[in-house]
Amino acid sequence: MKKSKTLRLNFIKKHRNAFFRTGLIITGLVVFLVLLGLVWSPYDPTAMNGEEKLSGISLRHIMGTDNMGRDVFSRVLYGSRVTLLIATGTILIGSFVGTLIGALTGYFGGLADDILMRIMDALFAFPSILLALVFVSLFGTGTWQVMVSLGIAFVPSYSRIVRGEFLRCRDMDYVRSARLQGASDLRIIFLHILPNVKNVLISAILIGFNNAVLAEAGLSYLGIGSQPPHASLGKMLSDAQQYMLSSPVYVLGPGLMIILMVLGFSFLGEGVRE
Repeated sequence: MKKSKTLRLNFIKKHRNAFFRTGLIITGLVVFLVLLGLVWSPYDPTAMNGEEKLSGISLRHIMGTDNMGRDVFSRVLYGSRVTLLIATGTILIGSFVGTLIGALTGYFGGLADDILMRIMDALFAFPSILLALVFVSLFGTGTWQVMVSLGIAFVPSYSRIVRGEFLRCRDMDYVRSARLQGASDLRIIFLHILPNVKNVLISAILIGFNNAVLAEAGLSYLGIGSQPPHASLGKMLSDAQQYMLSSPVYVLGPGLMIILMVLGFSFLGEGVRE
């Protein structure tokens, strides 16, 4: 029985290592393309050319051109940067505020825990993208507005995850020992418990990137987010929809980049999960 359990654990560990390596390679490729777009692109992503509308793949345009003659590869490079920027800002806002709420409510409990978590439960009942739409209607459209809106919409999920981990850890022996040694509550929260839940939190953050990327693409698809003439992966998919039969290559670039982002962060999150 013990040998069987050891073999099972080794099998899981090997698969998670494989997931992590695969995710690292895919995410590395995405980050490389985003960094490449910062210093170089074949064409101006906003430059239109009426003579090359919806041209197919060629040496001049390796992903073809869109319905306005703009180079799709150049726009994918720029749009990927916008998507990663919004996804990163979303996760930073959501994880920071959510971790703070979850840590304090999970550690102290009491009336504040009941009130805050009921609010979080009510917000969590709505899909993130619908909740973000509510905040977008308040803040307006644009890159930064969508980032803040999605960040607020992601707070409930992180607060619930962190609160659950703090409820599990707050009465463990190492926490009791810290209290006996006179450590303050804030010291116990941030220096004793939080480092012990980092793997769960990191995994949640990496997987949260998937939701952030898809949510940003969904909002951009609806015309919210980075506004024309600037490129956005979701907006590119929306524009390409009506040309899928006449020029199917148009959808290839933005669609493939979104898939790579989601797969990369999914594998990384699975690889670091306990």
